[in-house]
Amino acid sequence: MKPLDPRLLRHARASRTLLVACVALGAATAGLVLVQAELLSLGIARIVGAGGGGGGAASIAGILAAFAAVVAGRALVSWVQDVAAQRAAVAAKSQLRRRLVAHVTQRSVGLVPGPGRAEVATLASRGLDALDDYFGRYLPQLVLAVIVPAAVVGRLLVVDLTATVIVVVTLPLIPLFMALVGRATEAANARRWRALTRLSHHFLDVVAGLPTLKAFGRAKAQTETVRRTTGRYRTATMKTLRIAFLSSLALELLATLSVALVAVSVGLRLVDGALDLRTGLLVIVLAPEAYLPIRQVGTRYHASAEGIAAADQVFAELETELPRRGGTPAPDLRRGGQLEVDGLGIDHIDRGIVAPDAVSFRVHPGEIVAVVGASGSGKTTLLAALLGFVPPTRGTIRVRNADGAVDLAGCDPASWRAQIAWVPQRPYLLTGSVESNVRLSRPDASTSEVRAALDGAGLAHLALDRAVGERGAGLSAGEQRRVAIARAFLRRAPVLLLDEPTAGLDENDEREVLATITASARHAAVVLVTHRPLAIGIADRVVEITSRSMEACSADLTAAGSP
Repeated sequence: MKPLDPRLLRHARASRTLLVACVALGAATAGLVLVQAELLSLGIARIVGAGGGGGGAASIAGILAAFAAVVAGRALVSWVQDVAAQRAAVAAKSQLRRRLVAHVTQRSVGLVPGPGRAEVATLASRGLDALDDYFGRYLPQLVLAVIVPAAVVGRLLVVDLTATVIVVVTLPLIPLFMALVGRATEAANARRWRALTRLSHHFLDVVAGLPTLKAFGRAKAQTETVRRTTGRYRTATMKTLRIAFLSSLALELLATLSVALVAVSVGLRLVDGALDLRTGLLVIVLAPEAYLPIRQVGTRYHASAEGIAAADQVFAELETELPRRGGTPAPDLRRGGQLEVDGLGIDHIDRGIVAPDAVSFRVHPGEIVAVVGASGSGKTTLLAALLGFVPPTRGTIRVRNADGAVDLAGCDPASWRAQIAWVPQRPYLLTGSVESNVRLSRPDASTSEVRAALDGAGLAHLALDRAVGERGAGLSAGEQRRVAIARAFLRRAPVLLLDEPTAGLDENDEREVLATITASARHAAVVLVTHRPLAIGIADRVVEITSRSMEACSADLTAAGSP
């Protein structure tokens, strides 16, 4: 990420306001620095009886009052800058989080290539929280590093050309060293962030699979793996800190030597009488002020490095191309019609296969189509394509009613998904109650409708106020799946997509759920992905899908004369 990345201004509007405020406050700070140096040099010169036309405390009372006012002014400007930065940080993080969540929702995390759930969660939480230092410290200091040195050099040019030349020659050395160190820091921090991402992924997988690991006696075996992953993250963190400390030492040493050169030059000319005391004091007071803001930029950069690395990944995610969205309202299947899939094929570049390959079927409300096939043949990908998350590589998906047919690629996604109820292979339940989880699909549903949906899913015994923890904690695996099925039933959508809806259920519960699916199919077009013989038995048609290597598919297309 650049020191001031244009993507930040584009994706987080609050950063624009902060940048304008930082420029205004930086200009005020630069002015106060110059006035403070003038007052300090004038006051000291008067005290020692040189350059001010007399000495004594009475003659500097006005200068001391003005000096106190300037110091108070700098404190006030610093406070205003901190308040503005913190408010901008909160607003910018909120804007970036909203954009990130909206983007990955459209991309459908877990269905298409890209960052997984753990990485997105880490980015949206800890990653963006680390931007506090970027907005609160680094960005304001970056503006000061441009404005204050320019103002100081301009003032020195008027009073002492020799000191100005020394400052102008040595000042660029600090940004040069910062750039060299910054490249090393960026690489080290990227490694640290990757280590944290791997730790997040692994820890999430371990927690999600803990019941299975416990059942097979492998839970303790994961302790060593987590320890190794944590150790890699700790090592990467310590390397980043070592670079930060060494770079701070180098920058401090360089700035100190540069100020010493100015001080030696001023001292020699004061002894020779080539420079008066007031001017010499002014130069000595101003010289450190030229180096200080740039020196502090390096320190602030290291403090905000984690946030910068996270923001860089957020911007990369936000700028990934989403599937093209149409604007045509989807035909309303509540008034009849059908869903048509013709020759659908989806390429998986990372695996080198087409899955599913050349799938064709029709389904209209009142029908159940069972989709079967080997693992990895593309059954879940087919549902993702029907949801509009994955664009077909070849073939078409059309929605047809009495008004005509529309290619799903040209449909408005919101209008199409409003007609779909979907139960994924791994349903997600939120912390709350059973009722609140079922009501997600139709917030305006009555309590009796929620109860009927649960009864239809075989959960007549489950109380509406039964507590549900994160990821369905407190419910059995079968109960979690049936709550998700009840949620789909409550939606009363004309298209019902079910991915292994009866997995993990015993035979009696499976028969109850299948009976409810059959009843729902009177008003809905049901696409049922399953391996279970009982579920296949309720289908009006069975579609078996297969996968094929991309090379074989390309050869067939070439032989057929297709582009």
